[in-house]
Amino acid sequence: MSTHVLGFSRNWTPLLLAAPGDPATAGNDAGAPIAPAPGGEGEPHSRHRDARLGSTDKELKAGAAAADSAPTAPGTPWQRGPRVEVMDAAGGSRNPLPRPCRVLVLLNPRGGKGKALQLFRSHVQPLLAQADVSFTLTLTERRNHARELVRAEDLRRWDALVVMSGDGLMHEVVNGLMERPDWETAIQKPLCSLPAGSGNALAASVNHYAGYEQVTNEDLLNNCTRLLCRRLLAPMDLLSLQTASGQRLFSVLSLAWGFIADVDLESEKFRRLGEMRFTLGTFLRLAALRTYQGSLAYLPVETVVSKMPPCPARDQQAQQGPVDAHLVPLEEAVPSHWTVVPEQDFVLVLALLHSHLGSEMFAAPMGRCAAGAMHLFYVRAGVSRATLLRLFLAMEKGRHMECDCPHLVYVPVVAFRLEPKDRKGVFAVDGELMISEAVQGQVHPNYFWMVSGCRESPPSLEPQASPRRRPPPAEHL
Repeated sequence: MSTHVLGFSRNWTPLLLAAPGDPATAGNDAGAPIAPAPGGEGEPHSRHRDARLGSTDKELKAGAAAADSAPTAPGTPWQRGPRVEVMDAAGGSRNPLPRPCRVLVLLNPRGGKGKALQLFRSHVQPLLAQADVSFTLTLTERRNHARELVRAEDLRRWDALVVMSGDGLMHEVVNGLMERPDWETAIQKPLCSLPAGSGNALAASVNHYAGYEQVTNEDLLNNCTRLLCRRLLAPMDLLSLQTASGQRLFSVLSLAWGFIADVDLESEKFRRLGEMRFTLGTFLRLAALRTYQGSLAYLPVETVVSKMPPCPARDQQAQQGPVDAHLVPLEEAVPSHWTVVPEQDFVLVLALLHSHLGSEMFAAPMGRCAAGAMHLFYVRAGVSRATLLRLFLAMEKGRHMECDCPHLVYVPVVAFRLEPKDRKGVFAVDGELMISEAVQGQVHPNYFWMVSGCRESPPSLEPQASPRRRPPPAEHL
C-alpha cells in the first residue's frame, strides 16, 4: 500500500517566465500531432517551432477529437456520451465549451516536482491539438501572480481559464476573480484544473466525479486533460470565509487546522519530493503529536432545511461577493440552532468541499454532499499515534470511516465557526497557509463552473439555504 498520506500543496514559489523563442514554449503546429510514449516527458513531435507562447495565441487545430480517445486510467472504460447541457441550480442550463475554443493556461513551472512545463508539452499539448483547443500559455512567477493576472485580464478573450499546478494556484485564480469589479460575471468564467502540484486534490475529485479509478501523476493529468477536450461543464460550490481580522477570502477545496495544516507547513522544505513530502511530514509530526485548543461550532445540514437563515448584517450586505446569510459577526455568539462541540482539545479540524484531500487521499467516501453543504471532520485529543496513522493509511482507499475510531467525528454542514485558543496552530486554506485566528465560513451552492465529466450536479438543499443566481448569457462571459 502506498503511504502518500497528506495531500495539500502550496504552489506559490517564485517562478521564471518563459522567454519568447525559448524551446520550452514551442509546440505542435496544425499538422497531425504524435502523442508521446506513455509516461514520457520528452518534447512532443512537431514540424516547426516558431510559435511564441506566453505572448500570442498558439492555434492548434486538427481533425480528430481527443474525446474519441481512451482515458489513461487502467480498467476504467471511457464512456463517450452524447452532447448534453449542464443544468444549474436555478433551473437554467449551460452549454458545453464551444468547438473550437480558446483557453488561457496559467501554469506554475515549479509546482510539485518542478516538471509542470515538461508535462504540459508532452501530455497536454498534443491532446489540445487533437481537440481543436487553442491556447495562450502564461507562467506564474511569484506568489499571487495568478491572482493579479486574472484581476486585470480581459476575460472575453477566453472560453475558459485552465490552471495547471496544485490546488493553491486555483485558490489564487478564484480569489482574483472575486476581487474584480465585475466579480458576479467573472466568477462564471469556466475553470479547469490540470494537476501538476504536490496534492492535486481538486483534480482528483473531478477525476472521481467523472467515474474514473483513483490514479496519480501522468494518469491523472491525462484524464483531466481529456475532460477538458470533452468540454462538459458542471457547477461547483464555493466556501466563503471570514476572519477575525476582517479578511474575506474564498475556498474551492478545504480549510484545515491542526495536524494537517502543520504537516503542510513543515513539509515545505521537502517540496521536490512531490506527494512524498506529505508522507515524510506526517511521520515527523506523528513523532511529536500535538493537540490544539479551541472552540468549534457548526450548522448541520438537517437544521438548515427547517430553519430560515438570519437576516444578514448590514456590513455583510455591503461586502463584495455573495452574502453569507447563515453567519453572524464573529464577535457575537453563534445562533442558537447551531451545534457547539463540547470538546476543546483537537488533533485536527477539516472542512472539505470535495471527495479528495490529495490524489491518494479519498477523504469523503460517504458520497458527494448536497449542493450548498460540505464535509466536516474533526479528531478529538486522546487518539493514539498508531490509530491516527492507521486512519491516514486507510484514507488512501476511503476506508478510514470503517476504522470505528471514537475520536474521529464526521458531520455534513452548511456553515462552521472555529476559534483557536491563543491563536495556536496554523490554517491551510486550499493548501495555502493563513495565520491562526477566529474564522467562520459558509458554502454557496453551484457558484462557479468547472470542466468536469459529471453529468449531474448534486441535489440542492432547500432554496432558502443559499439561493443561486441564474448565470448570465454566454456572450457576456
